[in-house]
Amino acid sequence: MMTMAKDTLYVLDTDWADPALGGVRRFYCKDCVTVEGLLALFPERAAGIEVVRVPWPRPRAAVIDRLGEAHQDLPALAFAEGGFAGDIESVLAALHTRHGFPERHP
Repeated sequence: MMTMAKDTLYVLDTDWADPALGGVRRFYCKDCVTVEGLLALFPERAAGIEVVRVPWPRPRAAVIDRLGEAHQDLPALAFAEGGFAGDIESVLAALHTRHGFPERHP
């Protein structure tokens, strides 16, 4: 049986320190948390997506390997057949059109 390739969602780890701000305070990425919340609310739709949680510091090797060095901003959704959505609005739109998630109300 052939396995279908999945889209891959790259998000930042949900708890990290920024060395540029002293490395003591803890942070999360609001856009990544938005996408994580959407996945949690609709687990049956999320099952069709591979999720890769990436550490905060750059370079982000997993992202570079798939999207290239210039595209390390997250969240990003890499399409199974190639191409990707690389900002929050295009990621949310792709989750809607490709995976059936509801649209965000304007």
